[in-house]
Amino acid sequence: MLIRPYEDALLFMGILSVRGFPSSLRASLEDLFGPIRTVSTPIPFTFTDYYDAEMGKGIERFLIAFSNLISPDRLAEVKTITDTLELSMADDGRRPVNLDPGLITESSVILATTKNRAHRIAIGRSLYAEVTLIYHHHGFESFPWTYADYRSKEIQDVLLSFRREYLDTRKLTGRQG
Repeated sequence: MLIRPYEDALLFMGILSVRGFPSSLRASLEDLFGPIRTVSTPIPFTFTDYYDAEMGKGIERFLIAFSNLISPDRLAEVKTITDTLELSMADDGRRPVNLDPGLITESSVILATTKNRAHRIAIGRSLYAEVTLIYHHHGFESFPWTYADYRSKEIQDVLLSFRREYLDTRKLTGRQG
């Protein structure tokens, strides 16, 4: 059997917040994962009221992309770190931010989660990953389980720009698979 190294992926994060993207959070994320390359404009999170009781009204989604590519086998480690960061920022058990780390590859968008479902695969540390979107015919295609915001044109346009950044980085570093 020939074992091949994983192809590095672009680490990105979906951030939910009613307080914008605080500079202290940005500094913490950069200390943990390296420089942030891109921050999207805020997108109103009107897809569900699931987080309203915990975070309040007026939640926005920011998507950020990091400069450094990472091995996809680090996703569970990243999710563990972001969950710890969320809890450290919590006030009286309420999180002011929700951090959803994921990976972008040439062919897919993958999200990490704590919740097991039929379409998710264990990745260690009691965590799971799911292929949320696949790249096909110059755009992303969703699945029945894809979160509503990740089905939206606004989010997918940001993710397509992150994918282009990822492909450009791979060309520059000579890591094209």
